[in-house]
Amino acid sequence: MPLSEHEQRMLEQMERALYAEDPKFATALEGSGLRTYTRRRVYQAVAGFLVGIALLMAGMVTVQIWLSVVGFLVMLGCAVLAVTGWRKAPKPGEQPATPGGPAARRQARQRRSV
Repeated sequence: MPLSEHEQRMLEQMERALYAEDPKFATALEGSGLRTYTRRRVYQAVAGFLVGIALLMAGMVTVQIWLSVVGFLVMLGCAVLAVTGWRKAPKPGEQPATPGGPAARRQARQRRSV
């Protein structure tokens, strides 16, 4: 159940007060789970991209076209994962978008007006 606008404003005021009073504690409470997850996903995608390059080169050396195609597809998939993971990662100090947050309400209003 999403928060009402009054409750959302109260929550934002409390967050600002917490950051003003003790920024170190507020940053520790912020939680970096999503940021850590996306960073790990990007690292895995980069490793997969390197495996794709190795497969592509191995296919070219052994003259097996199917291996080169598989390597290229692995590279392409990992590049897409890395780019999307990097764009979705929240900036340090930024709260991830919540389903009932202001950004979600703004997007819902834009969808309704279209």
